[in-house]
Amino acid sequence: MSYLKIYIHIVFSTKNRTPHFNTLELQVKVWKHIKANAYEKGIYLDMVNGYSDHCHCLVSLGSNQNIENIVQLIKGESSYWINKNKLTKEKFSWQEEYFAVSVSESMIEQVRNYIKNQNVHHHKKTFEEEYQEFIKKYNFE
Repeated sequence: MSYLKIYIHIVFSTKNRTPHFNTLELQVKVWKHIKANAYEKGIYLDMVNGYSDHCHCLVSLGSNQNIENIVQLIKGESSYWINKNKLTKEKFSWQEEYFAVSVSESMIEQVRNYIKNQNVHHHKKTFEEEYQEFIKKYNFE
């Protein structure tokens, strides 16, 4: 048996960063669905949360999984579900781009707290500011 523990912090936004998830109730509904769908697809989604225009996921990769496929499964199915249930006023979709960074074992709890506190975090900082910080912090420039 192989033992594998590779945590990835994934962040993706709504198309054009439109703030579709403008109520806490809608955010909770979408995040719960994403978590349940991931479980059904064999994706270990440790934590999911976000804000009105983006989503954060902490995923532990399985031995037969890769980041691109996991992101496609999460984004594709959730877009379909959001549109099928008419949860947004206009047609919903996620932006094609996403961030994905590895998370060391020693930082897991810190990343969980960061994801859990998105609503508090974004009262102080916009997604654009967060986006620019990610680019600099992880040398994506």
